[in-house]
Amino acid sequence: MKRSKKLIIAILVVILIGLLAVIAGALFMGPDLTNESKNILVLASDKYEQPNGGVDMAYMVHLENGSLANYTPVYPGEMYHPSQPAPGELSGNMMLHDCLWNGLDSGMQYAAEIVEIHTGMHADAVVVVYDEGVDNVIDSIRPLYVDGQETNLSATDIIRENDAYQGYPGNDNVKGNMSRADAVMVLTKALANASKDPVKKSTMVQAALQEYTNGNIVMKPDGAFTRLLATKGFENIAG
Repeated sequence: MKRSKKLIIAILVVILIGLLAVIAGALFMGPDLTNESKNILVLASDKYEQPNGGVDMAYMVHLENGSLANYTPVYPGEMYHPSQPAPGELSGNMMLHDCLWNGLDSGMQYAAEIVEIHTGMHADAVVVVYDEGVDNVIDSIRPLYVDGQETNLSATDIIRENDAYQGYPGNDNVKGNMSRADAVMVLTKALANASKDPVKKSTMVQAALQEYTNGNIVMKPDGAFTRLLATKGFENIAG
């Protein structure tokens, strides 16, 4: 596993879901996920690694009455589908990392099945966020400050600086000392802090909508996020 290929966005997609929720109510129709307890499976994908992107990290986002309750990290390694064969010329059963290979719609369903079988967590909806979309949102509000220091790094490079890359081969000379989830939170907090500026927040909302239009944020069922997190200030995630 090459380090340059396996650095993920993960929790940041929660922010993008929040951004979309601010504007989605007037634009999209779909199932209401704001009542009672719901789980959203978020797949962070390297868009150009393989057909339809390789899933490098996942999170189950748990909502209580539409409000963010908690996140559970889901690391794709060793997670496989019990009956679906591996796509392409790969051998064995389909791995979570490769579930999007033959198509997004079926792949998102396979991802939900894989995660539920291995963790017991059922997904009421699935969202794919590509790294390209995340970087475009970040670029819309630069300069970005991480821990008070201005940075021009991409999202993956910011995570790379902090990720200890634990559990993977090729992690020699890695300087980071955080888990992948904690490394992602560094970036998440930086963006949440940026969103306290109303102008930047508005800019990020528009950028996120554009990434949805561009296909860098994909939802299943369509429009399932019309009211999600609408009352949760995106900046509150930094708390």
